[in-house]
Amino acid sequence: MLLLEIPEMELFDESTDRFITIKAQTLKLEHSLISISKWESRWLKPFLSSNNKTREELLDYIKCMMVSPIQDPGIINYISAKEIKTISDYMDSPMTATTVTFFEQNKKKQKSETITSELIYYWMISAGIPFECEKWHINRLFALLKIFSAKNTPKKKMTKDMAQSQAALNAKRRAKLKSRG
Repeated sequence: MLLLEIPEMELFDESTDRFITIKAQTLKLEHSLISISKWESRWLKPFLSSNNKTREELLDYIKCMMVSPIQDPGIINYISAKEIKTISDYMDSPMTATTVTFFEQNKKKQKSETITSELIYYWMISAGIPFECEKWHINRLFALLKIFSAKNTPKKKMTKDMAQSQAALNAKRRAKLKSRG
């Protein structure tokens, strides 16, 4: 969960020609499957696509990320570039101790498919992952799904060439060590 401190601000409202004060607030945000699902139901397009989001779409996603109610929902419109960078860094964080090398070792070439919240829910159900994990940071949930997939993928059978190469290597070692096995 990201706790984002929004400082008190005094802004000029051009429509009323008056200064307004926005009170300081703390936003509790979670980049989760629930947040993505809410956003996709509003915008009717996949959130996890490579397409850039408009400022309006990004600000709406921040609203979807909110875990608890805030005093002034309009504060979202005044989030600074620095605060958006903080949110972006949080969204990019792996949120897991599982190493990248684990995933690289178990990579398969897969067809590119559009990932939506419903597809992720399908993966969760197929893997037997409880629905309470939908509240996890999405990158942590992806790590769990990748681990499940890697651990449940059958081991590759040795090809004839690989077996011959292994037998030759073993014979060479036996000869070197003057061993029979």
